[in-house]
Amino acid sequence: MSQPAFLLDENMAHRTICKLLLQREPGMHTLAVGQSGAPSLSASDPELLAWAEEHGYLLVTRNRASMPLHLRNHLSTGRHVPGILVVPQRMAPWQVSDQLYLIWVASLPNEFQDQIVYLPLR
Repeated sequence: MSQPAFLLDENMAHRTICKLLLQREPGMHTLAVGQSGAPSLSASDPELLAWAEEHGYLLVTRNRASMPLHLRNHLSTGRHVPGILVVPQRMAPWQVSDQLYLIWVASLPNEFQDQIVYLPLR
């Protein structure tokens, strides 16, 4: 089974989250928007979805407002995404890292395909 990879959008505390995840499990693959190999800071939400699809990353975002519409538009063109994880504003970086680690160790391949999942997992 292959574990998921994560793309953190630019509104996440990505430095802290990435550090916490790498301390817990060095094999986790996590990128943040604006880092080398990831979409640029100026990338639009539709561009993030296209990048996530092309590279096989779950998108981790705080964007509850427009992401459902962007996903609907993306899917309507016959495209797909590995999944979108929406993080509430109140969730601390350590809680986000705990949730991502849980997803990394326990999720099935394609479990979040074409879905928006709201954290925390229940």
